[in-house]
Amino acid sequence: MAHTTNYTSTFIEVSDDCSVEYGVEPPIAENLSIAALHYRLIIDEPYQRTSDDVLFETFALRKGIDPADTAAREEFFSKGQACLRSSPLSKRYGWGTHHDAEGRVAMYPRDSAEYAAFAADPALAHTKAMRSSRAA
Repeated sequence: MAHTTNYTSTFIEVSDDCSVEYGVEPPIAENLSIAALHYRLIIDEPYQRTSDDVLFETFALRKGIDPADTAAREEFFSKGQACLRSSPLSKRYGWGTHHDAEGRVAMYPRDSAEYAAFAADPALAHTKAMRSSRAA
């Protein structure tokens, strides 16, 4: 059975313990971090990929696998994967993710008017990114 991380008509807000008040681009290093890859895949082409697409492409790029390899994708999703609620983008860097009715994702900085509008939209399901640390 294939697992999925896709959300539809959902807004994932930044975590309660996110330390930044605005969206910050993750630092770019020689070996791209998960945060930097998520950022590039979503910011460069908003509403072009689902959460599953972002997570698998990130995995494939870090492991040197062709992102179009359907067998590798099937194997990757044969077991549960952490969803974008666990992405460093929403935990540390101040980005909320909007998932449209088809499950395609875009992101918005927490200090933007778009973020505020999505956060207040009663037509969307709402959830928060996972906390980086345990509640005290």
